This record gives sequence, C-alpha cells and structure tokens, in this order.
Amino acid sequence: MTEHVAPTSLQDSMPLQTKTAPLPADHPPVRWGRIGVLLTNLGTPEGTSYWPMRRYLKEFLSDRRVIEVPRLIWWPLLNLIILTKRPGPKGRDYASVWNTERDEGPLKTITRGQAEGLQAAMGDSVVVDWAMRYGKPEMDKRIQALLDQGCDRILLVPLYPQYAAATSATACDQAFKALMKMRWQPTLRVSAPYHDDPVYIDAIATSIREGLAKLDFEPEVILTSFHGVPKSYLLKGDPYHCQCVKTGRLVREALGFSAEKMRTTFQSRFGNEEWLRPYTDETVQELAKSGVKRMAIVAPGFSADCLETLEELDGENRHYFEDNGGERFAYIPCLNDGALGLKVIETVVRRELQGWL
Repeated sequence: MTEHVAPTSLQDSMPLQTKTAPLPADHPPVRWGRIGVLLTNLGTPEGTSYWPMRRYLKEFLSDRRVIEVPRLIWWPLLNLIILTKRPGPKGRDYASVWNTERDEGPLKTITRGQAEGLQAAMGDSVVVDWAMRYGKPEMDKRIQALLDQGCDRILLVPLYPQYAAATSATACDQAFKALMKMRWQPTLRVSAPYHDDPVYIDAIATSIREGLAKLDFEPEVILTSFHGVPKSYLLKGDPYHCQCVKTGRLVREALGFSAEKMRTTFQSRFGNEEWLRPYTDETVQELAKSGVKRMAIVAPGFSADCLETLEELDGENRHYFEDNGGERFAYIPCLNDGALGLKVIETVVRRELQGWL
C-alpha cells in the first residue's frame, strides 16, 4: 500500500513523494495531509446599489433556516414586495458604514483580518481561510481552495459565540452541501459555540472596561444587545436565547455590575411576529423617557462589527436615545480582529484541533 508524507509548510503542497517508492510517472498529483481552518460569518453584499443589495437579500431571506414562514406565504411576499422595496433603503444603510477604501462591507474587512491574524498565530501548522454564508467569498469555493492546498481535514469555525439554527446551523448546511458534490470528501469538524468560554467572557469584560475607560462620562445603564430571532424559534427548541442570557449574566458578574445597571436586550427584529424580548430599541427609548441621561451599548454576540452594530446600534439607537431626552450615548465596539478577539478565536481553534495537531 502506498504511504504518503504529509507536507509541513505552504510550499510543500506539491505532489507528494512516497516513503517506499516514487509514484508512477503517469500518476495524477496528490495533495493531502494538511489541516485547514475555515472561519465563517454571515455575509455582506458586493455593493450598496439596488441590484447587489437585491441579490444579497434574496439569498439571505430565501434561507429556510432564517425565515421559517411557509413558502406559499413567504415566496410572493419576498419576491413581489420585499425585494422590490428593501434594496434601496438597505443599500443606503450599508453605504453609511461601507469601507470605501476596499469597496466592501466592514464585516468582510474584519473577517479577513481575523483570518490573517489567526494564520500568523498558528503558523504553518494549519492553512486558514475565510468565507461567508451569503455573498462572497462563497463557502464551497473556499473549501475547494483548502483541498487544493492539500487539506484533507478541515475545521469549520462559525464565528457566532451563541448557537442558533439561523446562524451556526445554516453555515454547517452550506458546508455539507459543498461536500455532497465531492468524490473525495475531507474530514470535517465543526467548532462548538463558546458563549460561556472563560476566555471569551474575559475578553468581552476587558473590552467593556477598556471602552468605558475611554469615555468622559459614566453610563447609568449598559445594554448587552444580541441579535434577535422570533420567539417561536425558542419554543421549537433553539438554545440561542438561553445562551445569550447566560453570556450577559457572566459578563455582568465578571464586571461586578448589578442587573439594573447591565441589562440584556435583543435587536434587529422585523415583521409582525413576536421576537425575543426585551427589544433593544424599545428599551433605549424607555430608558431615555424615564430620565436616564447616560448609557452605553455593547454587542457581545457579534464577533465583528457590521451593519447591525455600526448602523443600527451606534446610529439608530443613538438617535432614539437622544430624541427622547438622553444626553450621552456610547457604543463599545466588538472584539473584531484586535488582540482580544484573536485570542478568543485562537483559543477556540486550538481546542477544537486537539487530536489533529
């Protein structure tokens, strides 16, 4: 039986030699033996104009993990109304946070930085790449790129601290769809959610301390805002709500704040269905109306700043607070591709690669 020697560096992803004898001259090149790590996040449109936004929204809102409304109801609503009206306003929202230097959304810029930072930390022991569930770079193409570099074992890392079917599960679905088309599939692992990992909790708490230290005021209330999902998803068994609440509690305890000072809320709801409560936007307005003059918001459920944090939290909710009597408002950025964020990702990756490295 032929035995191959695994490559040890990026330059070694050439046709491999055997230990016992060279391959026959007419044997096709064989690349294998390396470990790949694929970081994945939600996605971003390729541009802010109507058609790029429409393509992105169509892919995102057609995912049955995201929208569980029966197809007979959802298809005409999506294609005849939402995809006609929403691309314009949503494109303007994206334009307000767009990375004009790279001509891309901030989520793409930061996720690339996370992958590059992880590669530097891991060295040549693994090949690190990144992909988006919706939009580009496509997951199937990046999995193939890892295979082309000799990776026959791949760790998929959904960059969502809290598990939800609409985020983590659909990322797995997309990866498995890619594998379904392959004759020679790589071995695939999926990293677990890390909502209560001590390294993650400490990183969030540290980032909040550092963010608060930069302010020239002390917030009376701090909200930990997580992306919302319909309440029906919780009732069907999705653990997302419980994991968000646990993260919020652990961060609050790490900081020594009371439940009155640091509160957990849920944002980004749309449609008429009830979502997880309390709602971030309503809470912000109620705080201002009740006399709170100084507040801050942090988004520990997002591994990278994106439209929902930069435009919705730091933009819309800032206006809600100030328009209802609030005076000082601060948004504390996500961990992103800074030292704290990379430490969390590296910790998760090294733990999940045990037995391979």
